[in-house]
Amino acid sequence: MDLGFLVTIFDSALRLSIPLLAACLAGLWSERSGVVDIGLEGKMLVAAFASAAGAYAFDSAWAGLLVGIAASVAIGLVHGFASISQRGNQIVSGVAINMLAAGLTAIVGNAWYSQGGRTPPLEGDQRFGSVLFGHSALVYVVLLAVPVTWFVLGHTRFGLRLRAVGENPAAVDTAGISVTGLRYTAVIIAGVLCGFAGAYLSVGQAAGFLPNMTAGRGFIALAALIFAKWRAWPALGACFLFGLLDAFANQLQGLSLPGIGEVPVQAIQAMPYLMTVILLAGVIGKAIPPRAAGIPYVKER
Repeated sequence: MDLGFLVTIFDSALRLSIPLLAACLAGLWSERSGVVDIGLEGKMLVAAFASAAGAYAFDSAWAGLLVGIAASVAIGLVHGFASISQRGNQIVSGVAINMLAAGLTAIVGNAWYSQGGRTPPLEGDQRFGSVLFGHSALVYVVLLAVPVTWFVLGHTRFGLRLRAVGENPAAVDTAGISVTGLRYTAVIIAGVLCGFAGAYLSVGQAAGFLPNMTAGRGFIALAALIFAKWRAWPALGACFLFGLLDAFANQLQGLSLPGIGEVPVQAIQAMPYLMTVILLAGVIGKAIPPRAAGIPYVKER
């Protein structure tokens, strides 16, 4: 295993970990405020479609990013309305968003472009080009979000209040601070980060939108969040680990093992998902989420 192979693997791992990291940080912001966000997959998918459609319509990758963020925030607010304002079941709301996104993007994409749900191929300014070391600007923006998240949640008054909402919303409400406002703020931030994740998939990494192109990344991001125990820096390491597994899976396709023969492509592609189950089986009993996560807050009268 030479140096060139290792550089290729780590470079590919970084590229593959970026959408996971953005979605993982989105889940961190949301769940730290007490809102469980199962709908990361759906928000990423909507953002990926909206970003590709926006980039194609406005002939600009940055315009596509803004459209993707707006779409992700909009569907995130639907989840916020159902789980915060209406005090509905957050798991059910998130699953509904995932199902809605999968069907809606395919139907709208086919209605607009008549290409089986795909968007037209993106070219030139419609895609994010490399700015440093062969990576696009989105890579560095998402990486920068890690220390920003760590600092804001751990060292600012706003972050302290947001974490308090996720642990003891009644105490925050008693102090005269709006629990609803803080939770909606966290949901909007999560929507922005999912917008970056989706835009990176369709406008940065690929050259357009494909139906269900997120391929379960939102759920892997949730697994990484649990593995990282709802902390920013460990989230970076967990997402890079999953990206590394995905990169190795891509490199091992077609590999022939002694006594076994060529490994089926399906078995190689299943490696990241199998590792997700193994890691969760090892840490889920030790990882303690915010105490108020998933519990609708009802103000006492």
